[in-house]
Amino acid sequence: MSRWDGIEAFVEVVKQGSFSAAAEQLNVSNSHVSRLISRLEARLGAQLLYRSTRKVTLTDVGRVYFEQCQHLLSGFLQAELSVSDMQTTPQGLLRMTVATTFGERFIIPLLNDFLAEHPALAIDVNLSNQNLDIIQGGYDLAIRMGILKDSSLIAKRIGPRRLFICATPCYLKQFGTPHTLSELQQHNCLIGSTDYWLVQLEGKLKEYRVKGRWRCNSGPALFNAVSKGLGLAQLPDYYVKPAIERGELRVLLDQYQPPQTAVWAVYPYNRHLSPKVRLFVDYLSQHLPKSLG
Repeated sequence: MSRWDGIEAFVEVVKQGSFSAAAEQLNVSNSHVSRLISRLEARLGAQLLYRSTRKVTLTDVGRVYFEQCQHLLSGFLQAELSVSDMQTTPQGLLRMTVATTFGERFIIPLLNDFLAEHPALAIDVNLSNQNLDIIQGGYDLAIRMGILKDSSLIAKRIGPRRLFICATPCYLKQFGTPHTLSELQQHNCLIGSTDYWLVQLEGKLKEYRVKGRWRCNSGPALFNAVSKGLGLAQLPDYYVKPAIERGELRVLLDQYQPPQTAVWAVYPYNRHLSPKVRLFVDYLSQHLPKSLG
């Protein structure tokens, strides 16, 4: 058990950011935590942490070891939960965040259905177009779209998502149709939350910077602007696909269209053992439409 104690102490120090906070969480003394970490480093023959009076940070070796240790701890907790009724019963408060429009249209209806099936569950949902910090915000779960950049979280693909660059026939008749990315400089590119569009170039997914005289961090507002012929926009399928099928919008530069960037359920390592998170993510995977147009 001494080896396990060292691993548990190491993970807790990293999570809490200090020896004292980890000691408080583990209900042991600072010196005991320090001894456990020192013995662990001695046994491994490697320094895992940089220590200073203000903070504790991971070495390169420590970062790799930390990622593996999280899986070990998760496995240990899984073994304990496997004999508990809570393993199959979602209960307590489920806190989650999701982008406003996508959440209102797709996630909230499914969440309400899930809640009706599990009366012991309560929910707290933050609809926001900001990429909120799950750990700092105390969220159990986030639904995110596109390309994920935070590798410290667990991500499960729960649905498809495609992006389209488009404009109205009226706009194209007046200003011309771009056939290459460089020609976008001659057009008013309507900008949403970011000043770049995702494109596939030379077989790789890349961020292509665009410019224009219109910007708003709202998908519906961006769709309204492109629908009124104000310029070109890149939007997900669930905004534009019906308008494309009706001929109200035309798809442009489809040779650069990125592959499916997907819809993801994202959550911390210590949440994936929770029935409320695990079962709701499975529920979303089963019930989210296979096509979001």
